[in-house]
Amino acid sequence: MGFKCGIVGLPNVGKSTLFNALTETAAAQAANYPFCTIEPNVGQVAVPDPRLDKLAEIAGSAKKIETQLAFVDIAGLVRGASKGEGLGNQFLGNIRECDAIIHVLRCFEGEVTHVEGKVDPIADAETVETELMLADLESLEKRVPNLVKKAQQGDKESKAAASVLGQALDLLRDGKPARLTEPRDEDEKSLFKQAQLLTAKPVLYVCNVDEGAAAEGNALSAKVFEKAKAEGARAVVVSAAIEAEIVTLDPADRGEFLGELGLKETGLARVIRAGYDLLHLLTFFTCGPKEARAWTIPAGSKAPQAAGAIHSDFERGFIRAETIAFDDYVACRGEAGARDAGKLRSEGKDYVVHDGDVMLFRFNV
Repeated sequence: MGFKCGIVGLPNVGKSTLFNALTETAAAQAANYPFCTIEPNVGQVAVPDPRLDKLAEIAGSAKKIETQLAFVDIAGLVRGASKGEGLGNQFLGNIRECDAIIHVLRCFEGEVTHVEGKVDPIADAETVETELMLADLESLEKRVPNLVKKAQQGDKESKAAASVLGQALDLLRDGKPARLTEPRDEDEKSLFKQAQLLTAKPVLYVCNVDEGAAAEGNALSAKVFEKAKAEGARAVVVSAAIEAEIVTLDPADRGEFLGELGLKETGLARVIRAGYDLLHLLTFFTCGPKEARAWTIPAGSKAPQAAGAIHSDFERGFIRAETIAFDDYVACRGEAGARDAGKLRSEGKDYVVHDGDVMLFRFNV
């Protein structure tokens, strides 16, 4: 599996420019006025991983298949979106379908019109989060009383839902996001997730800076990093303008271009790494003569769940997983060498997959 991130923010902060650069397409119309993005644009992006290149080389794989992640470019939210202002209701629904929120904040001065008339990324973040909290608040104020009533009648699921969503409601009334809710057990955790609250989703702040601040950030982005640290979110610095230029270059020339700007990697790589960290994901690999392939699963997944990421039959008929750590696979120059060196392990249903594991699944259906 990959993951699906909704790109949100006020109009004219660089969302569509960033989306175009990340997905190397011109699918989203970047324009200097609000609501130029009316339908959410979805771009599937291959996740770059140099480990896959190494595995393919050693295994002599005919092709490489990276894992994928999806970016959803959602139109600019404005003050009052929770009450339907602008195109609010439609876009709040689009955010609800995403696994995480990439919140693009303008951290540069310039000629492009700012919808609020000034450049203040913290105020922008609070405007958007307030609209998301108001939407969640309205939803829970309707749902929680009904759940409490059913709980009083002896419905166990309603009792658990009333407990966890009641906690979320209290947080929202205090002006805090629902992601600070602490479910007491797995049942509450599942019910909380099913509620699809907008402010329960993990947040990655993307500070869109000008070219001169792309390497170190600036005073505006520093404030965003402080905010992210205080609330347990993540933040990265990206120059959407640079990213847009990078995708026009031949891949062989991109490294030199980045070096001239004092950058070691693209904004895409930084966003992906932060996103993986945010969603607690890891990558395992399968490789052979036909293909080397990367797969993404939640951290903590056991071997049968990893098998299920490839095909449901693999999970249903799981017998065991032949597993080699990435470093061992490279050091031993492949599966045969790892087997001879005693580095190939036979793991059962309780094995917790590690990032970088090279796996072959045995199953019977």
